[in-house]
Amino acid sequence: MSKEEVLNDYLKPSQQLIQDIAKIKGDILILGAGGKMGPAMAKLAKKAVNESGVNKKVIAVSRFSDENIVKELNKSGVEIIKADLLNQKDLDTIPNVPNVIYLAGHKFGTSGNESYTWIMNTFLPGSIAEKFKKSNIVVFSSGNVYPLSYIGNGGVTEEMPASPIGEYAQSCLGRERVFEYFSKKNNTPILLFRLNYANDVTYGILLEIAKSVYEKKEIDLRMGNVNVIWQGDANEIAIRSLLHCSVPSKLLNVTGPETISVRWLAEEFGAIFKITPVFKNTENPDALLSNASECFKLFGYPKVTLKQMIELIGKWVIEGGKTIDKPTHFQEREGKF
Repeated sequence: MSKEEVLNDYLKPSQQLIQDIAKIKGDILILGAGGKMGPAMAKLAKKAVNESGVNKKVIAVSRFSDENIVKELNKSGVEIIKADLLNQKDLDTIPNVPNVIYLAGHKFGTSGNESYTWIMNTFLPGSIAEKFKKSNIVVFSSGNVYPLSYIGNGGVTEEMPASPIGEYAQSCLGRERVFEYFSKKNNTPILLFRLNYANDVTYGILLEIAKSVYEKKEIDLRMGNVNVIWQGDANEIAIRSLLHCSVPSKLLNVTGPETISVRWLAEEFGAIFKITPVFKNTENPDALLSNASECFKLFGYPKVTLKQMIELIGKWVIEGGKTIDKPTHFQEREGKF
């Protein structure tokens, strides 16, 4: 079995998703679907629709600069709309549907391009919230809106007041505040999806650590602990969250259950590769960590375990699988992205 075939086993919709997608009334629109998570989310939603037997469209909207993604989505039965969401004429052509998952945003390259980050993360949300005022909206946000917390506390809950570090994180909070305002103004059910960090064989913290070990590069331990979740699990939770949007908007931390040592992760990959990891600096007593117990109460624990992710990604690196060059910058402690 090829590595791609093995990976496909991790991308099938669960019975819980199939059951929930049948309960979601109306079509599903994924805005900003051309990025890291969007294509897999759209295909997963369409698979679940097909297996549930309901009649429901899954529509993916993006500028779609990569035609290969367009071909993949079309082959899966996902409808495609090419649009620049910042262009009002393009935005006007997008149909109003009952369910929206909003993925659009800007993180990488924020330093030196702060104005674009703020336009994408705070101005555009207002346009989206007004256009889709009668929809359920799941809004992707980030655990970066939280402050660093002591690792012994097990991560911060949704009750922790936001205290973002740096302009990217501040703009993420701005996005949330804009959607919160329009949720109250227009009585729009919204869920704010605070994610950190999604992982796939092609990108994420686990891949970055694995590649550093494999290439014998130093691993900075100052951000010594992390949370991770398999991308497929995060995508399932996002789709199922359409049933949990509310007025006023609901906050939801989305990540895995463990507070994970970066040193331990590197040593696990080192055992797979038979390479001794190289470290620099030492662990700080605090890190960017979220407590996702509310998420687990609603949706259960993630299906793909940490060990499974490590083994799958380790094999992917050894076999030279394709990866996306979009680092998470998870080591960043000053909020400079």
